[in-house]
Amino acid sequence: MTSLSRLLALALTVTLLGSTLARAADKPNILMIAIDDQNDWIGCLGGHPLAKTPHIDALAKRGTVFLSAHCQSPLCNPSRTSLMTGRRPSTTGVYGLAPWFRQVEALKDIVSLPQALRKHGYKAYSTGKIYHGGYGRRKTDDEFDKLGPPAGVGVRPEKKLVDTPAKHPLVDWGVFPHKDEDKGDWKVASWAVDELKNSPDEPFFLSVGFFLPHVPCYATQKWFDLYPNDKSVLPPILRTDRSDTPRFSWYLHWKLPEPRLKFLEEANQWENLCRSYLACTSFVDSQVGRVLKALDESGKRDNTIIVLWGDHGWHLGEKEITGKNTLWDDGTRVPLIFAGPGVSADARCTQPAELLDIYPTLLDLAGLPEDKSLEGLSLRPQLDDASTRRDVPAITTHNHDNHGVRSENWRYITYADGTQELYDMRQDPNEWKNLADDPQYADVIARHRKYLPKASLKPVPGSKHRILLYENGKVNWEGEDVAKDDPIPEI
Repeated sequence: MTSLSRLLALALTVTLLGSTLARAADKPNILMIAIDDQNDWIGCLGGHPLAKTPHIDALAKRGTVFLSAHCQSPLCNPSRTSLMTGRRPSTTGVYGLAPWFRQVEALKDIVSLPQALRKHGYKAYSTGKIYHGGYGRRKTDDEFDKLGPPAGVGVRPEKKLVDTPAKHPLVDWGVFPHKDEDKGDWKVASWAVDELKNSPDEPFFLSVGFFLPHVPCYATQKWFDLYPNDKSVLPPILRTDRSDTPRFSWYLHWKLPEPRLKFLEEANQWENLCRSYLACTSFVDSQVGRVLKALDESGKRDNTIIVLWGDHGWHLGEKEITGKNTLWDDGTRVPLIFAGPGVSADARCTQPAELLDIYPTLLDLAGLPEDKSLEGLSLRPQLDDASTRRDVPAITTHNHDNHGVRSENWRYITYADGTQELYDMRQDPNEWKNLADDPQYADVIARHRKYLPKASLKPVPGSKHRILLYENGKVNWEGEDVAKDDPIPEI
């Protein structure tokens, strides 16, 4: 090669490298913050009048908060699978805590959100709980470029603080002497802070997953001291709330480790659980604040899209239960906030939104090609103008053929046996009066049924943990048949 040829080749290389770097520099960074089992007890969502979440509230002021955002499944693994793959649970057949979708032959080659971003020049960092449990964190997995600490409880008391009926080691709550720095979420936030301090110039996708307020709801005394030790921490309930709900609604949470309201009242633990949940929520808010402060100090805030979400709701006595696994607002409504370039500030959107929408929205905000295989919709219209109408409702599915359809003003639920519920969310935000049997609402039900998923697959091979089957008029919960006259379990 002549000297001139070498110079031309070098010039071409420099030009191409410069072009690549310029394109990379044009892409916004993405910071994704996930919170496990976080319902709407967040200040800016108004789910509890006493909730203190100043950092999340400040993020909402910086961007757009969706006041009616809903998960696609009220359970960790299927919810996160749906969000990260852009597919509904009814499409994938992933309904339980197992399997991970990569273990399913028909799903193993799906391009996940982090993989899509990596294909377009992003470096993907992750810490804490993004996929359920350890999914996506094995050495053979190819989801992220760099992994931080996994999710975890952190320090625990020597023995459980509450003797719950199911005796599950994670179902516990309360306060005991320990330090915030000893908690798993502190370590997760610290790793994210360090990565932001040393983040490269290339565009990054940093996903940070907090464990609390998932049980065990342990918090240090200073977070408990934010909340009174009295009935003001309790949510409003109706004692006869389940009298007009179908029996099939109980099958969705037939036998679970999370205790019923009956136990909480008999054991004098209802106030303690609610106070513990609020305290843990405020602690996690403080860790969100640490991460956001590190982003600000990194100098990358102006070119970073932030999205914060919770994977599903959580009951604290409403509908006579605690925990998740329901198709009511308490089980499906979650925080969803976007902030950063391309997002309107100090905006509140009342239109229904889905966690399924996060994947296509991030592609849209990052200026990346649309993926038409995704089942969610970009929220870009609502991020431009929060008043933009969205005609498509949010749909939540829990096991096959059980669906909740949440429009702006209504919640419609249909169960696998054909029974139904309907609530007017304007007049009845607590979902206390089921209108499904009133013929004057037949048209409302018909309108909502049009949006039910066209496919509702049976559970994929390897499905387990909270799997409900309904075939030929027979109910099967976790491998055991349930008779029509079996008493509703207390656990």
